[in-house]
Amino acid sequence: MSSKQTDSIGIVSPQIQHFDEPLPLRSGRSISQYDIVYETYGTLNKERSNALLICHALSGHHHAAGFHEGDSKPGWWNECIGPGKAIDTNIYYVVSLNNLGGCHGSTGPTSINPETGNTYGPDFPIMAVRDWVKSQYRLMQTLNIPYWAAVVGGSLGGMQVIRWSIDYPDLVKKAVVIASAPKLTAQNIGFNEVARQAISTDPEFHEGRYAQKGTYPKQGLMLARMLGHITYLSDDSMREKFGRELKTGKLSFDFDANFQVESYLRYQGEQFSSRFDANSYMLMTKALDYFDPTVDHDGDLVKCLSLATAKFLVVSFSTDWRFPPSRSEEIVQGLLGARKNVSYLEIEAPQGHDAFLFPIEDYVNLLTAFLQPEKKENSLELRGNSHA
Repeated sequence: MSSKQTDSIGIVSPQIQHFDEPLPLRSGRSISQYDIVYETYGTLNKERSNALLICHALSGHHHAAGFHEGDSKPGWWNECIGPGKAIDTNIYYVVSLNNLGGCHGSTGPTSINPETGNTYGPDFPIMAVRDWVKSQYRLMQTLNIPYWAAVVGGSLGGMQVIRWSIDYPDLVKKAVVIASAPKLTAQNIGFNEVARQAISTDPEFHEGRYAQKGTYPKQGLMLARMLGHITYLSDDSMREKFGRELKTGKLSFDFDANFQVESYLRYQGEQFSSRFDANSYMLMTKALDYFDPTVDHDGDLVKCLSLATAKFLVVSFSTDWRFPPSRSEEIVQGLLGARKNVSYLEIEAPQGHDAFLFPIEDYVNLLTAFLQPEKKENSLELRGNSHA
C-alpha cells in the first residue's frame, strides 16, 4: 500500500443498485428501469443516524474517496473524506453516487435502452436536478437510511443540496452548499451553450449517434473541456501556474501550442475526451441551465427556502468567477429571509471555482467544525469573511 493510501479509507469497490420502478421526470418523460452506481465509506451506526450524502458536480462521479483495486489514482475528494478528515468516516457513513445520465456506471446515454436493444445515445431523457434528487431518495430508501445527517455538494452538487433541502426537508439535518448558486446567470448559460455547440458541430457527433458509427466527437469534447477548464480557474492561479512561459523556450511563429497554458489546456481536453461521454456532457450542462428551484414558488427564493428545516453552511471562494461569492450570498440572504439557521464564509483562495476540491486549511477547518456532532457545535461562529 502506498503512503497516499495509508491516510485514506483504502481500497473501495463500487456497488450497483437496480431499480425496476419507473422514474417520472420533470420533462414529462420517464425511465422505465435504471441502475445507480455508488460507493460507501465508513460504517452505518446501529441507530442508522450517521449517513452523509455526497452530491457530485458536472463531470464528477461516485468515486469520491479511497482507491480502486489496481488504480493509484484516489477519489476526487480524497483529501476531505476519510478517517479524521473534514468528512470524517470515523463519524459518518458516507454515500457517494454517480447521477443518472452520467457515464461512470449509472444508467445514461452509453447504457443499453431495454426498449431498443441499442445504446440510448441522444434518446436518453434530459434530467433535471430534482430528478437526480428523486433517484437519490430511492437509493436512500433501498439502503434503509431514515434521514441524512448531512448532504454535501459543490457547484452542481450544491444545487442538489438545495433541492434536497426543499423537496425532502424532514430528511436532511445539515446542508452544505459549496461554490454554488440559486440558478445560473445568462453568462453561465452562454458558456454551456458554447460548449454544447463545440460538441454538436463536431463532424463525428452524428446527432449524438456516434457510438453506432464507432467514433466520438473528440475535437468537440476537447474544446468544451478547454473552455470549461478556463472558467474553473482564476486569473491569479493561471498566472501563477503558467504566466507567459513558452513551451519550448522560444516562439515558433505558427499555430501550434507556443505557451505552456496552451499545452496544458490541450492536454486536459485530450484526457477528458477519452473518458467522458459527449451526450452525458450535453445532458449535464442542460441540467445546470434548467436549475431554478423558485419556479414552483412564484420566483421567490425566500418562499422556496422557507420549506427547508436543515441547518445550512454556505461556502464561497474569493477568486471564483464562475460562481462568485455574490451568488452564494443570494442563497444566504434567501435563507435569512426565511429565518433559517445558516452560517456563511467566503474563503480567500487563489484557485478559482476549483478551490472547493482543494484541502485549503480554513475550508477544511470550516467543514470539520460544521460537521461535528450536535453537542460540539455551540462554539461555532462562521458568519463573515475568512482571510488566510
